[in-house]
Amino acid sequence: MTLRNIFLTGASRGIGAVMALELARRGHRVGCLSRRGTGPEGIEIPGDLRERLVLLTGDVIDGATIIDALQAFANEVGSIHGVVNNAGIHITRPSEVQPIAEFDEVMMTNATATFGVSQKAYPHLVAAGGGLIVNIGSFFDKLGVRHNTAYCASKAAVAAITRCLAVEWAGKGIRVMTVAPGYIETDLNKDFLASEKTRAFLASRIPVGGPAKADEVARLIACLFEENIPFLTGETIYLDGGQGIAH
Repeated sequence: MTLRNIFLTGASRGIGAVMALELARRGHRVGCLSRRGTGPEGIEIPGDLRERLVLLTGDVIDGATIIDALQAFANEVGSIHGVVNNAGIHITRPSEVQPIAEFDEVMMTNATATFGVSQKAYPHLVAAGGGLIVNIGSFFDKLGVRHNTAYCASKAAVAAITRCLAVEWAGKGIRVMTVAPGYIETDLNKDFLASEKTRAFLASRIPVGGPAKADEVARLIACLFEENIPFLTGETIYLDGGQGIAH
């Protein structure tokens, strides 16, 4: 297995924190970007894994801090071989009353920042001889979901960004993929998912019977970095237990 240096946004909580530890367990060096720069929170980190985490401070919607964080990571580990655009927000509101500023905030954080971080990482990946960008989408990108217009639109945009960058940057040896999870249990939503009403709803809607654990997303992404499959690029992999295709 070839060890990679991977720049990960939104690394402090939820799927991002679990992802950082999973990649570190497999020997990769992980640049853990968050606004507080604290790295994974609320998780006990063994000493050997902590040494593989590089804590970085930055905001994905602030291009200057991303440039600085990427350079700081490169200075620490050498070449950057991969990026995971995980940072995002989810705001629900009826479309007829959602402020345009709020819609813009969701689009900026989830979609525009995905493009911006990828663009700023591009010269690092080119210098490394190529690499892999994994963008975190959502199975909502192909569904009509009440009160989720901004979120659904932003994640559909992520998949489109993936396709365009994959085609444009293939000649530089850069592959781009989207991983689109369904309902995933994390420290941020476990109480909501544990309610009897929610469990019954998900059991009836998800063919495999319930939500996934965050480590399932992390393991899938780790596999994408560990397997060099040059022909696999531009695609969206749905990890939703079959919910998005169930009729």
